[in-house]
Amino acid sequence: MARDIKLGWDVEALNKAYRQGYMAATMGMDKTRCPYRGEVIIAAWEAGWDDAEQAVHAQKQHQEDSLFSRIA
Repeated sequence: MARDIKLGWDVEALNKAYRQGYMAATMGMDKTRCPYRGEVIIAAWEAGWDDAEQAVHAQKQHQEDSLFSRIA
């Protein structure tokens, strides 16, 4: 497994941080509450958070569009 010993992260750790960031955003957790330290792993968590935020926004927009299409 590829691991950068100096930085203390590997691909699995980045994937885990991404998934946790994604879940945090879907649960409404504030982006400033990232539990990680270190630029690279924080970036992975924030990327997951950002992706989830976009997905939630898109889902809400789709639901609103569907609601209004039924009314018209």
